[in-house]
Order: sequence, then C-alpha cells, then structure tokens
Amino acid sequence: MSNTDKIVPRHVAVIMDGNGRWAERRGFERAKGHEAGAESVRAIVRACGEVGVEVLTLYSFSTENWRRPHAEIQALMGLLQTYLKTELGELMDNNVRLTAIGELKSLPLVVRAALQSVIVATSKNTGMRLVLALSYGSRAEIASAVRDIAQKVKRGQIKPRDIDESVISDHLYTADLVEPDFVIRTSGEYRLSNFLLWQIAYAEIYVTEVEWPDFREEQLALAFQSFKGRKRRFGAVSSSTDVEEP
Repeated sequence: MSNTDKIVPRHVAVIMDGNGRWAERRGFERAKGHEAGAESVRAIVRACGEVGVEVLTLYSFSTENWRRPHAEIQALMGLLQTYLKTELGELMDNNVRLTAIGELKSLPLVVRAALQSVIVATSKNTGMRLVLALSYGSRAEIASAVRDIAQKVKRGQIKPRDIDESVISDHLYTADLVEPDFVIRTSGEYRLSNFLLWQIAYAEIYVTEVEWPDFREEQLALAFQSFKGRKRRFGAVSSSTDVEEP
C-alpha cells in the first residue's frame, strides 16, 4: 500500500467475517477458511503499520463463538496458537506491540501461555499496537466495568455523582487505548456483533462484500480512501450546508 496518503485512522477495528463461507463456497472445511484468514491478518497488520495506524484491533474470537461446533473451536484455538508462535519474528521486525482484550481466562491454557509469551516479548516495541479481541463480548465488558465501579462506590472510592463517561471508559478493557475511529466489517454483514459497542460510538463504519480471506492491501487502501472522504462531526455542524446530527 502506498504511504502517500497521510489521512489514515488512528485506531482501526476490524470485524473479520466470512472465513467459513469463503471455505464452504470452495468445498473446503471451515477450518481452511480460518487458515486463509490468517494470511490476511499478516498482510493487514503489516500494511496498517506501514501507513501509520497507531492501533489495530482484530475481532478474533467472540464470547458467542464458543457456541460453534467443538471441532471448529479446536481448529481456531490451534490456529491461534500457531499464529502466535510463527508471527513473533514478524511482529518484532515491524516493531508491533501485541496486547489482548476479553475474557482471556476462558482460553485453553496452552493458548494463554503462547499469548502471554508474545505479549511479554513485544512489550518494549514502540510501533503499532495490535490488539486481539479474544473471548470478547462488549456487553460482558461493560457489565464487568459496572461491577468494578459499583465495588469502588461501595468502598467509598468513587461517589455516584462523579460517575461519568470517562469513569466508565477507564474501567473498560481498552482504557489505555485511543478510541477506534474506523470500523471495517468484511463479508457484507451490516451489524456490530457485540464488538466495542461503547468505544465506537462515533467511529466511521465501512462494510465490504469481500470476505476476510480475500481482504488484503488493495481492499484496505479502498477502505482508507473512504475514510478520507468522511466528515467526522461528532454530532456537531461543520458548515451551513450540513444537517445537525443527533
């Protein structure tokens, strides 16, 4: 991807959809689609880092995904473990720092160990932050934040009247991250699927019919071109011709 266009989002959040359908349409097992999707992850991580994206969050495995067939879950966990082991060199070479959000204790022990190893190994990197949303659900995240705040109120650490948006944001998994300003969803589905519901309140949304295994640098460039043309008003009016947003 060309680095000539400097208008890029600071934080890109991606709902990587379509792996299973991509495989089924080709007569493959769904696991093959996830393997192909891993190639797109590698390409998009590299491309986002090259153009100056600060944070890239990938919706890798949702809390709802635990309802999938056991064989598919095993394949996904195995693929994640393999990715973490094989991509460490790539992450280090590109100065990428890995972090993860979600109910990480729900992951298999071997996956958690591999994840923690890469998080520690890349912790000193100063380039793009790569955030994997694993066993993640936004409603569960918000509920967890509410419980934490309630406990602090009970202990007298916070007064109820002092609870505002910033207090809630500070108790989310993403407290140390700039909020997403661009959400990409592949495979043509027009829904958020319980992903970063609080954080993307004013994010621009881009939906493409391209399934995730086919989403590469060219498709990312088209998405960023769309972002460049957006007027981000955050509910305000930017000119006399604009209609005020709710």
